[in-house]
Amino acid sequence: MKKVLAGISLAAVVAFGFVNAYDGNLNTYRRVVNNSFGPGEHIEYRVHYGFVNAAEAVVDVAPGLYKVNDRACYKVDVKGRTIGAFDLVTRVRDTWRSYIDTAAILPQRFYSNIQENRYRKEENVTFNHFSNTVKAEERTERDIFKVPDNVHDVVSSYYFLRTIDFNRMPVGQIVEVPAFYDETVYNFKVRYRGKETIKTKFGKINVIRLNPVMPANGFFKDEESIKIWVSDDANKVPMKVEVELAIGSLDMDIKRFDGLKQPPKFH
Repeated sequence: MKKVLAGISLAAVVAFGFVNAYDGNLNTYRRVVNNSFGPGEHIEYRVHYGFVNAAEAVVDVAPGLYKVNDRACYKVDVKGRTIGAFDLVTRVRDTWRSYIDTAAILPQRFYSNIQENRYRKEENVTFNHFSNTVKAEERTERDIFKVPDNVHDVVSSYYFLRTIDFNRMPVGQIVEVPAFYDETVYNFKVRYRGKETIKTKFGKINVIRLNPVMPANGFFKDEESIKIWVSDDANKVPMKVEVELAIGSLDMDIKRFDGLKQPPKFH
């Protein structure tokens, strides 16, 4: 189960980042126009393996703004936990928190608290986008990491995606994005697959389909085993995620939402 949830987290990193946050002037942030999300947004997801409920995830944008590195930021919390029979087999209680610059939609600080069975890891990192470094707090060795321009974390990359206009992107285009997580810089790729209509518990909705390009391994079925459907409206909220594993299929569906900036267009 740990690998399954890690796969979903990886899907988020891969799919949720198209990065170009500066305007080319030294020490100057580019302003990213954001009409897609704001304070007070709350979204819940259900993760199921076949007909069995396996886990749940909650994504919250705090109702107020925070100042980090002298920048106004959204505070976003993402929490995932196993439930039911899966919780008896493998217990997961994971939290990711990102302070995202409201103007550039870049991370200023990232926190993670991973609790998976007996495994525990807690970490705070601070981003410096002028020196292209990430500093891990409360570390005694190698606590500063060099990162590429415009690097994101696992949460902020998703929110930057929601500002992208996919109408200007040709079907099949692959976009690459650098992301820093767990002391490592990843260069992920995601392919835009066009638009579709899917069913949800709230009705049908027009969506944008994305396919993260996964490296060959024995865990996923193939390089496009992760499919993500994002609402084709101003919100660009993930409605559904499907992960095809070597041993079956895992699905994540939207269960509840509140505080969206724009009314979702179900029909």
